Amino acid sequence: MRFAAFLLASALAAGPALAHPDYAPRDVVEVENAAWTRDAVLYQINTRQFTREGTFKAAQKQLPRLAKMGVDILWLMPIHPIGEAGRKGTLGSPYAVRDYRAVNPELGTEAEFRAFVDEAHRLRMRVILDWVANHSAYDNPLTVSHPEWYTRTPEGALTSPAGTDWSDVADFDYSQAGLRRYMTESLAFWVREYGIDGYRADVAGYVPTDFWETARAELNAIRPVFMLAEWEQRDLHARAFDATYGWGWKEAMQRLVKDGSGAGAMRGYYAGQSETWPHAAMRMVYTENHDQNSWDGVAAQIYGDAYEAAIALSFVGSGMPLIYNGQEGDNDRQLEFFERDPIVWKEGRRKPLIEKLIALKTAQPALHNGRFGAGMVEVPTSETADVYAFTRGERGARVFAVFNLSPRAHRVSFRQARHHGAFVDAMTSEPAAFTGGETLDLPAWGYRIYTETK
Repeated sequence: MRFAAFLLASALAAGPALAHPDYAPRDVVEVENAAWTRDAVLYQINTRQFTREGTFKAAQKQLPRLAKMGVDILWLMPIHPIGEAGRKGTLGSPYAVRDYRAVNPELGTEAEFRAFVDEAHRLRMRVILDWVANHSAYDNPLTVSHPEWYTRTPEGALTSPAGTDWSDVADFDYSQAGLRRYMTESLAFWVREYGIDGYRADVAGYVPTDFWETARAELNAIRPVFMLAEWEQRDLHARAFDATYGWGWKEAMQRLVKDGSGAGAMRGYYAGQSETWPHAAMRMVYTENHDQNSWDGVAAQIYGDAYEAAIALSFVGSGMPLIYNGQEGDNDRQLEFFERDPIVWKEGRRKPLIEKLIALKTAQPALHNGRFGAGMVEVPTSETADVYAFTRGERGARVFAVFNLSPRAHRVSFRQARHHGAFVDAMTSEPAAFTGGETLDLPAWGYRIYTETK
């Protein structure tokens, strides 16, 4: 935390920083990203709450709608049977896994899950599973058949992961070679037998990195996969994961919304990305996911008037954007975590914005993910404290974006010629030329996104 604070302070003190779209990565990234991750947008499905029925069969009926939106990768929360020992609530946490090679009957049958995956593939979408490698339910049969695979208290009892309140799960001991083999084979099982396309790894940093590296190599031997780590650590990108959580993005955005401090926190975040992370690293950024919705609050309430600007920045800044089910339907409540609590679907007023942003990301190579996209070059403005402006891409194919990250309206002028050229407003299709001397009037939390014309 002290390092992060130092980095932010340094970025603010130094003023506008240039990104380095062509720099050599500071860490060697050997992961080969599948071609279909190039411009991918993630969509998280909480199957229990996604439909009134809470099943794969019902969710499958929604796949054409998601494909039409432009979604590329579907992330399913854990689909496995849930433990009963120490169960929280009526239905328990999906992250308390009782059987790693079975389907939770509450969600449907194995055949229905297979049909869901097949239909997603037919619609040119990919499916990744949420995988809980760090711990299992207390009544997972492995606790009996392989008791040596679990962490123990000094008295020899099973124990939950240290420092957590996860009382419904028992911690694994990854010094055990047999556990590593079992878990790797289980990961391979779903890729080989059901054709799934990768994994989101729950608390990935609680599991040794070399385990993930070995598992990734074995999965890629079956087919190219996509791996997302719920963790924020550069080393995970070397040989294990395509993408990691951009928690820093969420924290910066929520901080500036809460205290009205302006663009400094986000400028610091992007400076840190440019200077300390490999360009090839895909960083997942989000305005909502299952954890935030259930435990912190509804995104529309957290971000308030800044919500649409936050969504837009998650798509046009560097990063891989995530949509949590219900965002496109303006879900306005926290969903229960341990009970059935279906989303009340309606035609959301933000759905057109999300669809337009997905189409923009797909069409503009500068906005693609990780190594496939372009770095961010800041365009200094007259309102540096509150406004963050940048370009991405080569001249002739640039995206130029201006974000007022404050609750104050501003008339913005530009100090340098980094953005000069002929553009089109990506939201309105109106032409816009920048040759020097132009100003933009931005309301509180207002933004403009332009694409260059040749």
